[in-house]
Amino acid sequence: MDNTALPLIKLSEYFAKYPGIGLKTAKRLAYQTLSFDIDEVEMFAKALIEVKETIHFCPVCQTFTDLDLCKICTDAEIGKRNKQQICVVETPKDINAVERTAEYKGVYHVLHGLISPLEKITPEKIKIKELLTRVRDNDIIEVIMATNPTIEGDATALYIAKILKPIGLKVTRLAFGLPIGGILEQADEVTLFKALENRNEL
Repeated sequence: MDNTALPLIKLSEYFAKYPGIGLKTAKRLAYQTLSFDIDEVEMFAKALIEVKETIHFCPVCQTFTDLDLCKICTDAEIGKRNKQQICVVETPKDINAVERTAEYKGVYHVLHGLISPLEKITPEKIKIKELLTRVRDNDIIEVIMATNPTIEGDATALYIAKILKPIGLKVTRLAFGLPIGGILEQADEVTLFKALENRNEL
């Protein structure tokens, strides 16, 4: 019989909603929260509310931002980045991975997911429509597909390439210096730079 106090159980259930956190770890986090003083707990709660109230999609690239335009899109508007080259990634975290190479000077587009029939994720459920609108309305030269080298990542890259290539757009894919089934955000800078540098046309 579980003798855990009800408030701790409820808190554990919320921690367990995070990906990769099982019930044991969630319970440990809940108990750890008890060691915080009341000011820290209030600041923690305030930070959670602030994230939900202030973070929204950048209207251009669809990453998360608390500004009207994210910093990268703002830099592109003032000529600090190449607006004609779009690197398409699955999540906002993947932008940070590519930026660590310090070599890519184009802009980004975040899909917020990958096509996956098994999980009932169709093209309409991710930010493909926004990408197509962006390509149509701007003078884009190249779209780099930087989705992870997985079945879903490949399927999404090929689906987008199939739509974009007939309109005369260059569509490339990161070279597979990245391991098959690997995750972009976990790749080191050198591997990622080489994958970007040696990208292949789709």
